[in-house]
Amino acid sequence: MNIEELTSVQEPERRAGLGIIGCADIAVRRALPAIRESPFRLAAVASRSREKAEGVAGPYGCRAVEGYDRLLELPGVDAVYIPLPNSEHAEWARRALSAGKHVLIEKPAVPSEETARSLVALAEERGLVIMENFAFLRHPQHEQARSLLADGAIGELRAYNGSFGIPPTDPNGIKYQAELGGGALWEVGCYPVRAAQEYLGPSAQVLGASLEFDPKLGVDVSGVALLRGEDGVTANCSFGLSHSYRSTYDLWGSEGRLTLEWAFTPSRDARPVLRLEQRDRETRIVAPAADQFLGVFRTFHDAVRDPAARTVHHRELVRQATLMSRIRAHAL
Repeated sequence: MNIEELTSVQEPERRAGLGIIGCADIAVRRALPAIRESPFRLAAVASRSREKAEGVAGPYGCRAVEGYDRLLELPGVDAVYIPLPNSEHAEWARRALSAGKHVLIEKPAVPSEETARSLVALAEERGLVIMENFAFLRHPQHEQARSLLADGAIGELRAYNGSFGIPPTDPNGIKYQAELGGGALWEVGCYPVRAAQEYLGPSAQVLGASLEFDPKLGVDVSGVALLRGEDGVTANCSFGLSHSYRSTYDLWGSEGRLTLEWAFTPSRDARPVLRLEQRDRETRIVAPAADQFLGVFRTFHDAVRDPAARTVHHRELVRQATLMSRIRAHAL
């Protein structure tokens, strides 16, 4: 073995550097702890306020940056996570891709099919990945559900019913600001809609939708959407910002029903229950505890490293944006 070959063997592969654009609560509570355990190297945290950036970056020993553009200029940042208000997702995703960075956008990524296709085209032109963060999909309970369905535990799937609702919070919060992309459909409705696509397939259509608006807040606070897959399976998706907490979906088949009791936001230490009803028997299946955010960053890292893994994320981002925009169009 010559010197060049020996050096090549001994030098470890450089870890991909990840930067955070914005210090949203979801980034602080769930994303940053997961990134620390992921294959990424946490390179920098950016905020419009240096003080805020330093407060968030400090415990993780990474660089604090004042200004999002400055983070995009850093050479050690290979990819970015964007947990900004919904209205800012498209602009900063476009800037990040143009700067040569891979992009993970917090859900909902963008509000229209046209915007989604434009961003995907830019990503593919630059040899990058753009991915929407639906963390719940990385929890093993959903793979368990798909396996049970594939094994015929409930017979042939006939219908999906998904609900995600949360109690009212501060009316001045981002989720109630129309100009920031708030409202029940974008904030919570996207969850049951995205889960439904796991079972309806890529050709889901919107049969109908309704949104209830609060005139004082100026945003939708609840709603429902009815979808249909090409094989006739229907999906009823209900959601709201003025409800008791509910985070569930069930699969109703020809011979039984499977319910995921904590489908979308289980904590990293929780062990969600899947309830399987078959004729006169009920079985409770306890899923393993898992950090679904860690699963997201591992999946994102795989796509950063492997170009072949990117196509599915691009297709899913466009499909979700298309369906969500059609739901809103039906409801208005």
